[in-house]
Amino acid sequence: MRRADRDRGAATVFVLAIGLTLVAAGLAGASVGTARVGRHQARSAADLGALAGAPEAIFGRPAVCDRAGHFVSANGGEMTLCVVEGLEVTVRAEVEVHPVPGMTRHATAESRAGPIYVPVE
Repeated sequence: MRRADRDRGAATVFVLAIGLTLVAAGLAGASVGTARVGRHQARSAADLGALAGAPEAIFGRPAVCDRAGHFVSANGGEMTLCVVEGLEVTVRAEVEVHPVPGMTRHATAESRAGPIYVPVE
């Protein structure tokens, strides 16, 4: 058997291996991108929920958490925590992320809103 006959088809296997590597790298990059977008979405939902609930702090926890929950859900999240301490509001939002088909993860972010206290000299 000649040397040229033994190497026949080797380039096809090599090109398929390179293609598979590129597809795997693309899927990994897309998964990371999806996770980052989910994290940003959770952060935005928590920030907006806390900011929306802060003006209602004088009316008590139910008013704050209702308003904050409305804004969190309007931004694609689910409120998992709502704490009111005086005029400070802390909101935690969770967003469901699907980095790969069939896999579900949760991105979580927490935000606080309230008055700024300036020390008096």
